[in-house]
Amino acid sequence: MISKLLIANRGEIAVRIIRTCKEMGIETVAVYSTADKDSLHVQLASESVCIGGPKPLDSYLNMHAIIQAACLTGCDAIHPGFGFLSENSEFARLVQECGLIFIGPSPEIIEKMGNKTEARKSMMHAGVPIVKGCNEPVKEVEEGLKIARDISYPVIVKACNGGGGRGMRIVYDESDFAHLFLEAKNESKVCFGSEDIFIEKYIECPKHIEVQVAGDNFGNVIHLFERDCSFQIRNQKMIEEAPCFVLSEELRENMCNDAIKACKEVGYNSVGTIEFLLDKHGDYYFMEMNTRIQVEHPITEMITGIDLVKLQIRIANNLQLGYKQEDIKRQGYALECRINAEDPKRNFAPSAGKIEFLNLPGGRGVRIESAVYNGCFIPPYYDSMIAKIITFAPSRLECIKKMRVALEEFILDGIETNEEFHYLVLHNKQFIEGKYDTAFASGLIEELIANEYI
Repeated sequence: MISKLLIANRGEIAVRIIRTCKEMGIETVAVYSTADKDSLHVQLASESVCIGGPKPLDSYLNMHAIIQAACLTGCDAIHPGFGFLSENSEFARLVQECGLIFIGPSPEIIEKMGNKTEARKSMMHAGVPIVKGCNEPVKEVEEGLKIARDISYPVIVKACNGGGGRGMRIVYDESDFAHLFLEAKNESKVCFGSEDIFIEKYIECPKHIEVQVAGDNFGNVIHLFERDCSFQIRNQKMIEEAPCFVLSEELRENMCNDAIKACKEVGYNSVGTIEFLLDKHGDYYFMEMNTRIQVEHPITEMITGIDLVKLQIRIANNLQLGYKQEDIKRQGYALECRINAEDPKRNFAPSAGKIEFLNLPGGRGVRIESAVYNGCFIPPYYDSMIAKIITFAPSRLECIKKMRVALEEFILDGIETNEEFHYLVLHNKQFIEGKYDTAFASGLIEELIANEYI
C-alpha cells in the first residue's frame, strides 16, 4: 500500500492532492522549481525537493530529476496531476521500471488513447460514434489535401499526440490548407515531440461534453455523469458546469453508456474523461480521452460526493473501485470559474507579479481550489490559472447567483485577473439559458469590447 507519494506538479492541483493524501494518512513530497521555492504546495507537503530552474523543461518536465527525488525520499508512488507529464507514457513507464507506482492508467493505455488515430480505431471497434476523418497519421500536404476534399470543408488538423488546443488548426478553405497544415505540424513537434498529424471533419459550433469515468484492474467501470465544458477561449476551457443543462435524460444515458464502452474497450484502469462533441442536430461524437485527473474535476465531486483523487489512489493501490454504477447519484448543480492571471483588456495577456492583497470568497456551497496567498509571487513561466472558484446549489440558476456573489467577494490586488470578465459572462442571457456552444465565448468577447466593457 502507498505510504509516501511524490507530486510531480505545482500550484493548486499539487495542494489538492496533498490534502487528500493527508486524509488518507499518506506522506507527501513536493517537487519545485527555483521560481516556486515559496509556493504553498512546498509548505504543505511533508517534504520538498528542488528539481531545477524555473523553465518547465528544467524542472516539472525533467523526468529523471523527478524520479530521482522520489527514490531519494523513499516514495512508493508518483502522482502527475494534470498537464506537464501527466499523459506522458514514457514517464509512466519509467516510473514503473524504477519500482514506483504511477497514479494513473498503464503506459500502454496512455499511449493508445493519447494517439488520436489509435484512439479512433479503438472507438470504432467499440461502436462509439466518431467524427468522419482519417485513421492514420498524415505525413504530407498533398495527402492531407486529398483527405480534406473527401471529408469536405471545414476540416480540423490536429496533432496525433496533442491536447489542450495545441497543434490544432481549423481549415475552412482549400487555399488555406497547406500553411495551416504545416503550422499544426510544426507546433506539434515543438509541444509534443512528434510531427504526426491527422485530419477530421470540423463540427461547427458544437457543445463540448465530457463524461467522467473510472475503471479498476478487475474490469469494473463506472461513469460519474457529465460536464459541459463549452465555454472556451482559444480552445482553452474557462467555465465548466455539471451536469449539462441542455441534455435530455435519454441523450445523457446514451453518452454515459458509450463512455463506459470506450473504457471497457481499452481496459481502462484509473480515473479519466471521455470527451464528446454534440452537434446542433443532437448527434454526438467521440473527440478524445484524457487519461488523467481534469482541472474541472471538483464540479463532478460536488454533484456526486466522491473524492476523485482518493479514487485514483485507491485504484493505483490495486483495490477495487468500491462503487457500483447504481451507487453513483447525481444531485444539484456545480459551476467552476477558472481565475487566471491575465488581462482581458490586453487580449488576455498573462500577468505575472506579486499579490499585494487577496481575499478569497467563502460560505455555504462555495469551494476554492488555489495555491495563492497574500504576498506570494506569480511567476511568468507556467499556466496562468491561479485559482478555481466552485459553487454548488440545488438548481443551476441558484448556482450561477452564488457564483456571482463569490466573484464579488474575490479581491486580488497586484496583478490583473479575469475575475470581472467571469462576472460579465454570468449576467449574459444566453449563458444563463445554457444555450451556448464553443463559439460563444469569442463572440461575447467581441461584443464586450465593442461596448467597452473590457
